Amino acid sequence: MRNRYLDLLRFLAILRVVTYHVTGYATLTLVFPAMAVMFALAGSLMAASLDRGGVSAVGRRLRRLLPSLWVAAAVFVPAMLLTGLAFEPKVLLWLFPISDPPANYWGGLALSPIWYLRDYLWFVLASPVALWLFRRAPLPTLVAPYALLAAIEFGILLNPPTVLREFGLYFGAWLLGFAHHDGLLRRMRNRVLLPVAGVLGAAGLAWIVTHPGPRGYDINDIPLGNALWATAFILVAIGRAPAGAAWVDRFPVFGRAVTVVNRRALTVYLWHMPFVVALTPLVGLVGWSPRDPVGLWLRVGLVFVLVGVVTLLVGWVEDVAARRTPELVPGRPRRTVSARAADAPASPAPAGAAGRLVGAGARVPAPRRAPGPTTGRSDGPPADADAPRDRAAGSSPGRAAGSSGVRAAD
Repeated sequence: MRNRYLDLLRFLAILRVVTYHVTGYATLTLVFPAMAVMFALAGSLMAASLDRGGVSAVGRRLRRLLPSLWVAAAVFVPAMLLTGLAFEPKVLLWLFPISDPPANYWGGLALSPIWYLRDYLWFVLASPVALWLFRRAPLPTLVAPYALLAAIEFGILLNPPTVLREFGLYFGAWLLGFAHHDGLLRRMRNRVLLPVAGVLGAAGLAWIVTHPGPRGYDINDIPLGNALWATAFILVAIGRAPAGAAWVDRFPVFGRAVTVVNRRALTVYLWHMPFVVALTPLVGLVGWSPRDPVGLWLRVGLVFVLVGVVTLLVGWVEDVAARRTPELVPGRPRRTVSARAADAPASPAPAGAAGRLVGAGARVPAPRRAPGPTTGRSDGPPADADAPRDRAAGSSPGRAAGSSGVRAAD
């Protein structure tokens, strides 16, 4: 069954990312390290997919990942080509972003979330080997990304390629997703897990405070502090995840919102930044400063509204990619059979046949009762095959990427 707690975590992570990109509040990155949480949840799902389908799960994951990107690229790449982007073979990276695809100035800002898809793509491709190694040597495999990041941050590994830096920064969270799927985090006793989380969190905070970046204590500018702090957060938030969060669906509007954001997470993530970039200069036109509270939160609201409109228009692509029935607004409650219909036999036997059987001394069986609901309520939205699931129940659960390589925050 679905673990709605994990759905809730991803819902909060997406909302945090969008709000942060509009407001720029560095505190949000500390309160909720959203990108690491999203990678951890994705790693858990990837492990579940590999267990179900083997290496072929890589192709299925890419099939779900790329179509939403192609829709965004179909809109923005022609616009960039018309506004100065050179048409060259590297433009094809917008179809399969194994490396940073080229972008002009405004495109690099508006499409900065592409770095997440690039890293996601790398991690998916590495997952079959990584999961094999993790299950044979869990601790060394888990420590390896952090050791790599430390080597980079302390200057032992000079001028590393982007792929190594990203594996050092976020692949540890992906591997923690493996540990969650396999039940390793759940089996850790509190007297072990909580002190480990405390030490890592304290080390991360100490590094953040003593190594502020250009935006202060924004962890997106402090890779080692980001990795340590996010690991501590994941150990507690996911390692001690409850079996579910049934209360989410006791509030129908909120429960539906959680479902919609989970089913449209990629669409929201890809499309929110163009609206952030487009609305920022409009603040000055109406006389508000960029930090004016009214203008700031008005922009937050407008971004969410505009993202909602785009999600209605193109979000169904995620359903098609996942081979689900396309829906404008996901999470519609399933229909249940009425009690009266359940009590009635589906096809009563002809009267003549029944009379002949009785006359021959045969026993006429009672009409079979069709299964009906006990409460008249749906159990919730249909479970996505790759949605976060409750392992206890036996199943699995912006930084800029323009041509310059300079990355904005998550």
